[in-house]
Amino acid sequence: MSRIQGGRLILRFSIFSRVGVSSLIAVAVLGASAAHVAARDGSKDWVVLKNCRLITNPANDGDSFHVSTGEKEYLFRLYLVDAPETDEMTPRRLIEQAKYFSITVPQAIEVGRAAKDFTQAKLSEPFTVFTHMSDAMGQSRLERFYAFVETKEGDLGEQLVRNGLARSYGFKTAPPRLTSSRIEVEKLQQFEDEAKREKIGAWGVNAGRLNVPAQTPSAFSSFVADGKTRSRSAPRDSPPIFSPVAKPAASITRRRPVETSQSHAKDKIPLGNIDINTATEKELTTVPGIGHVMAARIIAARPFRSADDLKRVSGIGEKKYAQSRPYFQ
Repeated sequence: MSRIQGGRLILRFSIFSRVGVSSLIAVAVLGASAAHVAARDGSKDWVVLKNCRLITNPANDGDSFHVSTGEKEYLFRLYLVDAPETDEMTPRRLIEQAKYFSITVPQAIEVGRAAKDFTQAKLSEPFTVFTHMSDAMGQSRLERFYAFVETKEGDLGEQLVRNGLARSYGFKTAPPRLTSSRIEVEKLQQFEDEAKREKIGAWGVNAGRLNVPAQTPSAFSSFVADGKTRSRSAPRDSPPIFSPVAKPAASITRRRPVETSQSHAKDKIPLGNIDINTATEKELTTVPGIGHVMAARIIAARPFRSADDLKRVSGIGEKKYAQSRPYFQ
């Protein structure tokens, strides 16, 4: 990705619908007065979108929702947390979520809907989004990006986990002002343990405590408290930027990837970022050599002592192991 300052052109690239395309397509031209919004995942620069508003959309749920900033619309997916699904469209994922919370699938859906209501309430006032514009995939025609979202109480993901409406699970990255995701993961695990101990949210469904709020106050992260995070506003007239980082950029028509196909964007996935025991099916399929069938086999074979145990998964031979192992922690 090139960054050219001043009055010259700034180009951002993406991979569109043709799998195996080797050339990159320039998708945006910004003037000198517009701030560029694409940042390489893992860099120190965050795209900061202030005064965001929640857009009502049937596809919104607890951890994924449509957002407006000025005249632009984005679809964001929270980093590091996972709220249950709100319907039966993804049964395999629902079963896995229900098992995690030790509840039934119908109860998991109930929790997912409660998480959606919680998020809607928290985002009823303007909020701030921090994103690297890393593709989070999804079924919408609008590209979905990973993000941290800060409300007036602090980080939204932490609030969901603390109230038992989501788990510490999902794609990891170091939050703004931190150099590692480990500190945030440990904080989320502490919040999850507290919610479990108090039997609230998903942890309290069987006791009728789904909508009972956290009993003790918690200090949620604020990413702009010391003013060190640099703010970058979205350009007014340019289309959303598709950045070839972290996840393979999907076409706007969202064609389902074929297991044997590989995108040039997969080469952009940072090595060693994926947790073999917590990665979702979608995250696993971003790894070269792993499609939906193989991802399901990996999930079924959990837990692993380490990613070295990939060799014991049916269908992963020496060649495929050597190809995929570097992408796991």
